[in-house]
Amino acid sequence: MKILIAPDKFKGSLTAREVADNIAAGLRDVLPDAKIDIVPMADGGEGTAEVISDALDGKWLTMSAHDARSREIEARYAYIDNRKLAVMEMSEAAGMRRLQPSDYDVDLANTFGVGEMILDATRQGAREIIIGLGGSATNDGGFGMARALGFGFYEQEKELRDGVIELLRLTRIERSNVAEHLPKIVAAADVRNPLLGENGATRMFGPQKGATPDQIEMLEHALTRLAEVVARDLQVDFRNEPGAGAAGGLGFGLMSFCGAMVRPGFDIVAEAVGLERKMKDVDLVITGEGSLDRQTLEGKTPAGVARLARKLGKRVYAIVGRASEDRPTRELFDGVYELGGSIPQARELLRERARELAKKL
Repeated sequence: MKILIAPDKFKGSLTAREVADNIAAGLRDVLPDAKIDIVPMADGGEGTAEVISDALDGKWLTMSAHDARSREIEARYAYIDNRKLAVMEMSEAAGMRRLQPSDYDVDLANTFGVGEMILDATRQGAREIIIGLGGSATNDGGFGMARALGFGFYEQEKELRDGVIELLRLTRIERSNVAEHLPKIVAAADVRNPLLGENGATRMFGPQKGATPDQIEMLEHALTRLAEVVARDLQVDFRNEPGAGAAGGLGFGLMSFCGAMVRPGFDIVAEAVGLERKMKDVDLVITGEGSLDRQTLEGKTPAGVARLARKLGKRVYAIVGRASEDRPTRELFDGVYELGGSIPQARELLRERARELAKKL
């Protein structure tokens, strides 16, 4: 029997590789002769760079940058030399994981460090950059990133250099010469939200970053003003594009200032790791993530793996931390196995559920 294991991470607990290894160990206890292939996955969120780097034998480069609150940090990204490909995550510089809860302030949080990472990869000779858009602490529409790349934002003759709320006074944008020489940039997003409106960056995700109702109104107006001046001065308008609202509007910023393409993160990772090719000659597929729910259908790893497995006529199972009773989500799989228990027990519980699944095969 040939089995492919292609899970995402269990956030805050295990990496995708660790999840896959523990599922494989449980399967081997029951099916010692099974041929098992492990393909750790991601969907544009945290862990994306590691998954692609491991699959393509990349190396890690370290550089100085700034976090979302403008403090100096050491950031890293993966570089695949034979393809001149840099793979990074915006959260490495501007993510929630860099901050303590007392640091949360969406008025001041910025993406300047993301621009620094893009510049560093450009100097390294990258011809393409993949950037994952998950886990952001920011809601600045890429304002900070664009400043790092040399764009100027002005209220009349006064340059705007601080928080996103300053954009309420934005009257003009000056283009950057540097931006004209950037490599191809592909942004990997696990959400399809536009920049503005009820489903936009601010109203949908701002509260998760500590934004109060008053701040949400101000931020929405600030990003609206940014979109208006970008359309007038840069002659592009991506505010309604799917993924423009990803990472606090960084999707919009990457499209507007860098000519980037925003694509579903799962598709980018699946192509990079050769998932379809590896799935073609197996008997069944096992995937998983920390939480299986309605959101899973919106581009998360288990849904992507399941849909590809169905397309190829393969049985597909999910082993997850927890699962909602949402019927359309569960019906993607031939079976769903929940861990139950606590995070410290996750490794052994993964093995237990894998053994349970193996006994039914």
